[in-house]
Amino acid sequence: MENRFPGHRDARRAAARAAGQASEHDRELAMAEMYAECGLLRELAESAGVRLDDTVDSLTALDQLLPRWRDDPQVSQWLGTDAGLYLGTVIRHRVPGARWRLAADGRPLMVLGTGFELDATAIGRDWAEQGAPQLAAVYRAAGDG
Repeated sequence: MENRFPGHRDARRAAARAAGQASEHDRELAMAEMYAECGLLRELAESAGVRLDDTVDSLTALDQLLPRWRDDPQVSQWLGTDAGLYLGTVIRHRVPGARWRLAADGRPLMVLGTGFELDATAIGRDWAEQGAPQLAAVYRAAGDG
């Protein structure tokens, strides 16, 4: 039997693809909102007089904090995760094409417009535990592509 309306099948596929893309976009927005919370980091920053306003200046100010948190490894780990999520938030807001994606193991990755992926939470933990890499330097590198 000949299909007299072949365009309907293509339209259904396009609609399903668009719905999948919309739901993927909605998931990324929900992830971005959740990751931007960074409660422990915001508390530390506020107590140090640092305003987290999603700019490279705020990353620079974080880089300049005295790392008193390193005395407590548990705080350091949580703070590092928050620092990585905040770094990713700044990148997402300021670097065109950047977005969050979950890795197969559930880690949040920052995907740049070029397709390059940053494990933001690992970067943040290294920053909290060792002071390097500096958050502002990672942001600048991400902006350079």
